[in-house]
Amino acid sequence: MSQSPIAAFEFATATRVVFGTGALKQIGGIVAGFGDRALVVTGKNIERARPLLDLLDAAKIASFTYGVGEEPNVEIANDGLKLARDNSCNVIIGFGGGSAIDTGKAIAAVLANGGDFMDYMEVVGRGKSLTKPSVPFIAVPTTAGTGAEVTRNSVLCSTEHAQKVSLRSLYMLPQVALVDPQLCLSMPPAVTASTGLDAFTQLLESFTSNKSNPVTDALCREGLARAARSLRRAFEHGDDVLAREDMCIASLFGGLALANSKLGAVHGFAGPLGGLFKGAAHGAVCAALLPYVIDVNVQALKARQPGSPYLAKFDELAQIITGNKAATSADGVKWIQDLCAALRVPGLSSYGVTAEHVPKIVDASAKSSSMQGNPIVLTTEELTEILTKAF
Repeated sequence: MSQSPIAAFEFATATRVVFGTGALKQIGGIVAGFGDRALVVTGKNIERARPLLDLLDAAKIASFTYGVGEEPNVEIANDGLKLARDNSCNVIIGFGGGSAIDTGKAIAAVLANGGDFMDYMEVVGRGKSLTKPSVPFIAVPTTAGTGAEVTRNSVLCSTEHAQKVSLRSLYMLPQVALVDPQLCLSMPPAVTASTGLDAFTQLLESFTSNKSNPVTDALCREGLARAARSLRRAFEHGDDVLAREDMCIASLFGGLALANSKLGAVHGFAGPLGGLFKGAAHGAVCAALLPYVIDVNVQALKARQPGSPYLAKFDELAQIITGNKAATSADGVKWIQDLCAALRVPGLSSYGVTAEHVPKIVDASAKSSSMQGNPIVLTTEELTEILTKAF
């Protein structure tokens, strides 16, 4: 049996990961190790952070809350940065979904490095490198999807450019990621579906990325198996703690994987779509695109790179999620389509995407950083086919 050499890679993540049902009770002691004036970045309903705030108060840590009511943009992040500066905050906590965590992570980075967000943003900003570690940042996810608690970037929307882009640096890795599945029990079905499909897509794209490696592959195999068995169960039975634990692991592993590999065409499309259509839930957009991205990738590989090891990976992916050792990529596509139907995932047209938008979206997607991880470079015609089929 022939063996291919292993390409060089690195793996970096949060300094400390704390996982377990009820783990939030440890937050006071954890935060006290970093500072005594905390900016808590959370969702629009600040009262949902009350259990965290009470624990901080009991630990004699002053807290200042900042609610993020939508997917974060530069203006929202700037307002939070001002609040942190005005109150001399020395530790930042992100408590919520990806929006809260990404905003908190970005604030922590710029608070330490000075300047403004556009100094450091990729693609639309000046793209400067961070030169100092972030102010201590602690991530406490309350959804199971983005994996932002262990990633080295924050995604912000530039309203001016109508595009989602990243700040990215090893200095942005959280000091602590505290993952408590109990915090996900109150998620409504639609949020469970959207965030869970985001986790699933990140695992899938990291697994088939051209920068995947043995460590990320192992994480993806485990995460995909857990998401496949538990996402629908969590959607239908939100109080199922075991299903929530599985999805929290899937989200965590997806974050670990994408931070140390790359993603692919699904996320290449999702960034520009999220920038242009504000009502488009990221995970649902990813899910709408996913079956068609897999199909087009497989066809492109067969046509132009028939010896590619990624063809075998797409078959292995299908075998993991279906539980059928003889499954092929086509079976995987069908399984994903059935899952999306069960989770009531709408097509892209439901967000207002029309044929007139296609050229602009394709052009922006081709230039995105996520697209660079796709296992094969897709043509304009292939990108157009994916987008059109996802309507």
